[in-house]
Amino acid sequence: MAQRYDSIRTASSLPVSRNASVTGRYRALPFPEQWRGPLLALCSAGRDKPLETVPTFRMDQVVQALAPDVLVRPRPSRYRGDGPDFWLYAPEDIPEPLPDTAFRALVGAWLKDLRPEREYRSLLNETSDALFEDPPEWQEGVEVELLRCPATPGGTAAPDPRQFQLTTDWLARRLLDELDPYDFGAGRLRFRAMPRGPHDQGAELVSQALKHEGSRGTEWFSVVLNITLQTVPFDPLPRFHLHTHIRRYATRVGVKSSRLYLPYGRKTTVLLRPRVPWLPGAPASDRFALARLGWNEGGHDWVGGGPAGMLRSMSLTESFPDAESVLTTPTEWLEDGMRAAVVHSTAMGSHEVGTGLMPDQRSRIVEWAEEALPEQLRPAPALVRTRLSGSTPANPRREPSETAKKAVEERQRTEARRQGAAFALRCLAPDADPGELPLLDAGVFWQTSEMRDTAVAALMAHLDLKGDGGAPEDAGAFDGTVVLEWQTPELTVRLRCRKLTRSLGHDLTLPGGSRHSRAAVTTALGVRRRDMTAFVAEDMPSLVPSLALVEIDRAKDFTSPDHDAKFALRLGCADAGVLTQFMAVPKRAKGYNSEKNKGFRAAKAWDDGLRQLGVRIHPEHSLGERLPSGMRYAAVWMVRKNRRSRTRWAGHVPIAVLVTPEVSGQGLARVEGWDDEVRAWVPYPVMLLRLTKRAEVPATGTLPAPRSGDGPVSRPSWWADMAEQRRAAEEWIQRVRRSLRGTPTMLLAHGQNMRSHWTWLQDGKVVADKFRDGHAPARRLDPDLRLVRVRTSRGRETAQWWGVNPDGANGLAAHLWTNPSARPETARVFWSTTPKARTFKLSVAADKLAPRVNTKGKLTVDTDKAAWNPGLVEFTVLGCHPEDGDSPEAVALAAHQLRQAPDLPDALSLPLPLHLAGLAQEYVLPTRAEEDETPSADAAADTDPDAGATPGLAREPEPQDEQEQLSLFVEPTTRAARQ
Repeated sequence: MAQRYDSIRTASSLPVSRNASVTGRYRALPFPEQWRGPLLALCSAGRDKPLETVPTFRMDQVVQALAPDVLVRPRPSRYRGDGPDFWLYAPEDIPEPLPDTAFRALVGAWLKDLRPEREYRSLLNETSDALFEDPPEWQEGVEVELLRCPATPGGTAAPDPRQFQLTTDWLARRLLDELDPYDFGAGRLRFRAMPRGPHDQGAELVSQALKHEGSRGTEWFSVVLNITLQTVPFDPLPRFHLHTHIRRYATRVGVKSSRLYLPYGRKTTVLLRPRVPWLPGAPASDRFALARLGWNEGGHDWVGGGPAGMLRSMSLTESFPDAESVLTTPTEWLEDGMRAAVVHSTAMGSHEVGTGLMPDQRSRIVEWAEEALPEQLRPAPALVRTRLSGSTPANPRREPSETAKKAVEERQRTEARRQGAAFALRCLAPDADPGELPLLDAGVFWQTSEMRDTAVAALMAHLDLKGDGGAPEDAGAFDGTVVLEWQTPELTVRLRCRKLTRSLGHDLTLPGGSRHSRAAVTTALGVRRRDMTAFVAEDMPSLVPSLALVEIDRAKDFTSPDHDAKFALRLGCADAGVLTQFMAVPKRAKGYNSEKNKGFRAAKAWDDGLRQLGVRIHPEHSLGERLPSGMRYAAVWMVRKNRRSRTRWAGHVPIAVLVTPEVSGQGLARVEGWDDEVRAWVPYPVMLLRLTKRAEVPATGTLPAPRSGDGPVSRPSWWADMAEQRRAAEEWIQRVRRSLRGTPTMLLAHGQNMRSHWTWLQDGKVVADKFRDGHAPARRLDPDLRLVRVRTSRGRETAQWWGVNPDGANGLAAHLWTNPSARPETARVFWSTTPKARTFKLSVAADKLAPRVNTKGKLTVDTDKAAWNPGLVEFTVLGCHPEDGDSPEAVALAAHQLRQAPDLPDALSLPLPLHLAGLAQEYVLPTRAEEDETPSADAAADTDPDAGATPGLAREPEPQDEQEQLSLFVEPTTRAARQ
C-alpha cells in the first residue's frame, strides 16, 4: 500500500518575525560616476552615434573571475532601494579584496578592451590618466540590513534589491563557516562558493568532483547548492530557497578528434581554481572562477580570449589555462584540484551520471544545511493538506488494472478519443449537416517507409480503427499519394500518405560558409515556406483546418541551426490551412537510437497533433456547488522573442485560450482562442493557423521594414521598447477580459511568463480581489471573473519539497497543500503536487552518492540513474468574491484538478488551459525542442525565460543542460527582462 503523507516540507526558511534583523558590514567601492565623461568620450570616438552609457558588463565579468570574493552589483544609477548602493562589495573580514595595484591593472585592461584599435592608443593613455586623477576609494564599515524589509500595500514582502545578492551570499558563507563537511556515508562533501555578479540569482556552492565508475570508465560530478531569496504573495516575510542538484563534468574525448566534443555554435562553461591568484597582489580565494570555451576563428578557444576578453592584455602571476589542453586532457585538469572542470551539457553526448536527487537524500542534505541557520531564521513550516477532500477530478485518469480488464479499458479510451475528435471537428464546422459524420482529414508526409507504416499503425491503434483502410498491396504505390479511409460510429477518418519530395525536408539553401546573415536565413526560410505551401496545396483540402504528420531530421542532424527546415515547413503547412506535428527520421548512431521507440514517438505525435485540433478530454471538477455553475476556464500566455530570435529586436505575441466544458459529463469541452483582429473567440486550430501571421519569418521571404526612415533598422532602448510592449499587452488583456463578461470564468496566468508584460501579476503589485490592466488604477474584480496566478519552480521561485514520513524514507505525495497557520477562509496561496510519472521507477530513497541496501536486501548504486521529482506548483488566488460565497480554497483546488487531464498518462506541469496556451507558441517561434521525443518538462525551455517555456509534464526542472544554469556570461539585456 502506498505511503500516505499528511504533510510536505519545503527546502526553504524564513525570518522568525517581521522584526528579525541582521546587519552585514562590508567594504564597498562606489561606481566612479566622475569617470563617465572620459569613458564616454573614449567609447564614442569615431562613432556616428555616441554611446549614452558606459558598457561595464565585461569589466564586471573579469572582476568576478579574478577577484571572486568581490560581489558585483548593477550600476547604482538603476538602484531603487532606500539606502545608498555601491558597485563592489566585499565582507569586512576579507582584507584588501581588490588591492589598488590589481584594480589599476583591471581598469587598464578594461580600457584596452573598450577600444582595442591601434589609432586610439594615445586616447587610451589620456583617458587612463584622467581616470586616476580622481580614483574611487573603498568605504569601510558600510552597513546593510540583510533580513528586515518593508511590505507592499498588498501585504507582500518587498526586499531591498541588494538583499537578493548580499543576503544569500551571507547565508552561503555561514554554511561554509559553521558546518563540517557533509558526511554522506562513503565520504564527505566539501563545498566552495562560485563568483556571483549583478545578473546572477542568489548564491551557489559546488562540492569537490566525485568519481563514478561506469561501463565506459570514470565519470565525474558534483553536488550543487543554490540559495535564492524569494517572496510569496500577501506574506510579509521573505523566503530563502535551498535548491540541490547534480552537476556533471565532461571528460570523455573523441577517438578521432582526441578532444571533448563541442558542437559548432555551442559554448561550454569551465570552473577554474588557480593555484595562486591570477592578479598580482590580489588575496587568495577559495572560490571558483568561471570562463567559457567555444569556437573562435576556425578553432576552439576561450570566448573572447578569456573572462570578458580582457586577459589578453594583462600580466598574470600564473598562465591562464590553455584552451586546447583543457579540451584534450580534461581529466588531468579536473584531477589536479579542479584547476579546470568542463561542465557537461547534453549537446556534448551522453553521460553515465544521472541528473537530480531523489527526495529522501535531498531532505537529508537540506537538514544538514539548516544547522547553519542563524537564530533570526527558521525552517519554513510543513505544508498540510487542504480541508477540501478529493484532489482528483470527477473524471479521473484510469490506472491500468489487471490483464483481463486492460482490453476493455483501452477500448473505452479509444472511444473517448474518437468522441473528442468528433466534438472538436463539429466545433470547427458548426454549420455542417448534423446527420453527417464529421471528417478527420489528416496526412503523413514521410521520408522513410519505415516511419510511414509506423505512423499509420499508430493512428489505427490511437483511434481503434478496424481494417487496413484500403491500403494497396503493392508498396510501390506509395510513391504517389495514397488515401486510406476508415468509418467509425463517431467520425470518418481519411489519411493521405505522400512522400516528402523536392528536398523539402533537407537543409535550407544558404550561401557557403559557417556564418549566415539574418537576411540570408530569412530569405531561405521564406522560399522553403512557399515551396511547402505549394506542395501541401496539391493534395490537402483547405476548407477546414486539417492535420499532417511530417517526418524530418532532428535539429542536430542539420548542418547547423540556421539550416534547420522545421519551422519553414510548419509555416508553409499553416499557409495551406494544415496543422503540423513532426516525427524524427529513425536513425541509429553513437549514443542515439530512434528506431527502437519509433512506435511510441508516432503515437505521441498523433496525440499532440489531435490536441492542435482541439481534441482534449477536460478534467471536470468535483467541487459541486462550491464553484459557480457553468464555470469556464481562460488562460493567457505571452510568446516572447528574445535575442536568440531572428528578428532585429525583441517582440511579443499574446495568446489567450478559452475552455468551455460541456454538460455531457464525458469530459468534452470547446477549446477556443482569442483572435484580436476580429475581436472574437475562434476555434483553437483556427487561432493556431492565424498565429503564423505573427511569426518572425515573413511569408514573402523578405526582411521586415525598418522601424523608422529608410536607413538601417533602428534599435530603441530596452526600456522604451518594453514600455511599449507592456502598454500593448495590457490593452490586449482589457479586450480579452471584456469578452469574458456574463459567464463565470476562471482566468489563469503563468507568473514567470506573463508578469514582465502584465505587471499586475508581480508580487510587489498584487492586492487581493483587485484587478488592473492598462493605466487605470486597480479596481474591483469583475463579478464573473476569478483570477489565479500560477507559478512553477522555473527560476527556483517555488521550493524543492518532499513528503514527510516519520517512520521511513521521505517521499512524494500528490495533493493540494496550504500553510497550517493560515486561516482557511482567508488563505490565498496554495501549493500543488502530483504523482511521480509512471515511467520513472527510481525509489524515493535512492542515493546518488553512496551504495545503499534496496528493498530486496541487495546492495545497489543509483549514481547512474536519473532522478525525477514532480515540481511544486504555486496557485495564488489573486481575485475572487468571498462576499458572494467564493472559497479561495475551492478555486485553487479546481486549478489543481485541471493539471490532471484524463487522456494523458501523467499530470501536467500547468493547468490544461495554460498548457494549451503555452503550446500555441509553436506557431510563432522556431522552437528547437525535439517534439517527437519523450517530453522532459518545463525545465527544458525554462533555461530561456525571455522566450517563455513550453509546458510539459509535471517534472521538477532538474538541469539537463548545465550551460544554461551557469549564467555569469549572459548578456544584461536578457537578464533585464526578468522580474
